[in-house]
Amino acid sequence: MNIPKSILSIFLMVVATTTFAQSSLTLHTDQAETQISKDIYGHFAEHLGRCIYGGIYVGEDSDIPNVRGFRDDVIGALINMHIPLLRWPGGCFADTYHWEDGIGPREERPSMVNTHWGGVTEDNSFGTHEFLDFCDLIKAEPYINLNVGSGTVREAAQWVEYVTSSNISPMTDLRKKNGREEPWDVKYWGIGNENWGCGGNMTPEYYADLYNRFASYCLGDLYRIAGGPNVDDYNWMEVLMQKTMRHPHLVQGVSLHNYTFTTAWEDKGHATEFGEKEWISVMNNTLKMETLVNRHSTIMDKYDPEKRVGLIVDEWGNWFNVEEGTNPGFLYQQNTLRDALVAGINLNIFNNHADRIHMANIAQTVNVLQSVILTKEDEMVLTPTYYVFKMYAVHQNAKLIPSNLKTEKYELDGKSVPAVHVSASTKDGVVSITLCNLNPNKSESIDINITGDDFSSVSGQIITSDNMNDFNDFGRQETVNLKSFDVAKPKDGKLTVELPSKSVVLVQLK
Repeated sequence: MNIPKSILSIFLMVVATTTFAQSSLTLHTDQAETQISKDIYGHFAEHLGRCIYGGIYVGEDSDIPNVRGFRDDVIGALINMHIPLLRWPGGCFADTYHWEDGIGPREERPSMVNTHWGGVTEDNSFGTHEFLDFCDLIKAEPYINLNVGSGTVREAAQWVEYVTSSNISPMTDLRKKNGREEPWDVKYWGIGNENWGCGGNMTPEYYADLYNRFASYCLGDLYRIAGGPNVDDYNWMEVLMQKTMRHPHLVQGVSLHNYTFTTAWEDKGHATEFGEKEWISVMNNTLKMETLVNRHSTIMDKYDPEKRVGLIVDEWGNWFNVEEGTNPGFLYQQNTLRDALVAGINLNIFNNHADRIHMANIAQTVNVLQSVILTKEDEMVLTPTYYVFKMYAVHQNAKLIPSNLKTEKYELDGKSVPAVHVSASTKDGVVSITLCNLNPNKSESIDINITGDDFSSVSGQIITSDNMNDFNDFGRQETVNLKSFDVAKPKDGKLTVELPSKSVVLVQLK
């Protein structure tokens, strides 16, 4: 058959300019059973740099608008982000912190030197009462980390009693004397932090025995969290599970810490000045969280096949070099669109492993590492990571939808990562799908097939920007935030979504 050249050229041009879906996602809404804990969306506030002082707490005499010394703007932003949980006081700081120094009249509290972070003087004006008051203000559950490295069993047990007991005792009398009549409802207690490193440089055998001892005297209906491994120290997890599960009533969770660097600890890279080579390196390193979760979960399954003990990823996020001219011990870094993608990927991973991951805490809430908020005097900036947490709040306490994803690869200089990363959930008749396009150069089209339900309406939100380095800064209009995103209505349980390059997208179906 002879096809006229004019028609053939038009056909070839249409083919060349048409984007065909190269990725596909099948969602099994009828199999949604596992609940995604809201606490996967937890945060972390350590006495480090300007996280607490200047970031959360400015004092009642400050000219910065505040409620009992806590910044108005930060309170409002965290409530709007739907923060569910906050971990405190550390981190490495926790194993140098003695809680009785942080109670009573502030003018009578002793000072200490923060040896881990900058060698600055800590005046202990933000202590137990202040932390729990702040959690009430932002409507978040508290998670307190006990001092095992330099503390005693008695000290830990008395802190638990001071906070949670309604009995008549010296500790409850002391709490009442300090202005709190009723106990607080504090469920989560970490017993030590990074005890393989800054928390005492212990062996797993020694720490596991020490954990059992501390946990035995921290009484009440508590969710006790053991100090778990550093990244891929699988031996630590093996020894810890083996020894603590001899007394299963004493352990409810095991922590895992993992940070993302550009290349490695020695080469953390720059937070804002990077190119595509650094972009894909960070994406590749971020995805290693999947391997860590899988391998640590496999070890936990040997000793806890019912998945009663939670894997608690209570420190995660990007760790880059500090901003030029800032105290290197304060770990202050900017936050770009790249950080938004990293947050989205990690949260998708945590969602998809909700049967084992009961909590996660990004490091840290304000002014430190991959923070959701930056402050400078009376100014506040919401980072791209903030908007990811606000977008993903739809997954909190929703049911995980099992899914099958087929995706193209994004490749550069011998590195290869999936172009698309996904998790999905259902709650109150709404299906929420969060999708990350890791490719900074090219949009990705994805066909979504949904089994088990019919939907008549669809809506969307997106986080993206013109440049991979874009960030929000003081004194200028926001560059990276949440915007509405148009999605075609589903037809017969199917829809196609065009994901712009370097974007995080939420699609919701009713």
